[in-house]
Amino acid sequence: MVLPQPWGPAGLKQTLNLRYVLTGGPGAGKSTLLRALGQQGFTVVEESARAVIKRRKAAGLEPRGDATAFAAAILRRDAANYQQAPGARPVIFDRGLADALCQLDQARPLSPARLRRILARYAYARQVFVLPPWQAIYANDAERDQTFAEAQQVYTRLCAWYRQWGYRLTEVPPAPVRDRAAFVSRAISSGP
Repeated sequence: MVLPQPWGPAGLKQTLNLRYVLTGGPGAGKSTLLRALGQQGFTVVEESARAVIKRRKAAGLEPRGDATAFAAAILRRDAANYQQAPGARPVIFDRGLADALCQLDQARPLSPARLRRILARYAYARQVFVLPPWQAIYANDAERDQTFAEAQQVYTRLCAWYRQWGYRLTEVPPAPVRDRAAFVSRAISSGP
């Protein structure tokens, strides 16, 4: 189903899309929520950045290295994940390709026309679930070395980025993971 009007500043057209994004700053509980949604039967796709960092560390490299190359590696993995996702039922991504584009654009600005083309090719459901920074659960780990203040900055930047490209943000409130999973599941079940 194609909506009659383009939406968002980019003029992207929205089709019925069952690819949903969980986004937000590091350490907000996205991966934990994703696992809970997977246990409920949703098809889920893990965050690409963690996989890229693990691979780089296993090869004896710096976790992120050059910012442009790091963002490009995430973008390539996100594109492959997007293409492999089934389109007939809801799929929930721990971050979306738009997150990687935001990071890449920050490292090496891309033209608005190129961004529009990529975002149109890899469009997600208009509703994006965003998890706000939550200091009570924030912790560093083998792939997360940002401070809580940096996590807050990432959250703010991503919210602005998704809004700029016409996505509607639905904030997932800080709560026990079962409540967060129920919130997302209800929102997806009620439709776009």
